[in-house]
Amino acid sequence: MRIHVAGHRGMVGSAILEKLQARGAETITRTRSELDLLDAPAVRRFMQAEKPDAVILAAAKVGGIHANNAYPAQFIFENLMIECNVVQSAFEAGVGKLLFLGSSCIYPRDAAQPMAEGALLTGPLELTNEPYAIAKIAIRSGCARRLRRGGDLGLGDAAPRVPSRRRHGRRFAVRARTPAGDLPGSHTPDA
Repeated sequence: MRIHVAGHRGMVGSAILEKLQARGAETITRTRSELDLLDAPAVRRFMQAEKPDAVILAAAKVGGIHANNAYPAQFIFENLMIECNVVQSAFEAGVGKLLFLGSSCIYPRDAAQPMAEGALLTGPLELTNEPYAIAKIAIRSGCARRLRRGGDLGLGDAAPRVPSRRRHGRRFAVRARTPAGDLPGSHTPDA
């Protein structure tokens, strides 16, 4: 299986890449200077040329509280563009599996602990993360709808570790529906 890891130099993406390579997976990576994920035609050309079997979307524009407060429009716009470009290009290229990484910031600021998936969209977000969170929520929703519509794009949605779960640091909300099975190491939560 050929797996493209978008965002392989970041904290989460680099850990995913390391695990995949340790398991002998064939990985495809590009640095930002090699592939600007904000450039839709470039992302489309890359996906069509490489034809990965799976894409792990760990790329994002991130920053601290100061950057989030100083540039909120830039954070929502760039994250939406990165996510839209990767997801749409993967779909158009016939990629069978997509793992889209969620974040604890997509849950309400005052969500009960431990957080439950059902808490999503039940209250206000933390203001310092709101632009990043809104972009994540929008793409998560779009991917889930495409999957329900019967598209060929499988979806795995990884949320951060929830203290009550013993799932090796990951929780998957939607299982990839593809003939080849799940991404290496993926699983679905208990019912």
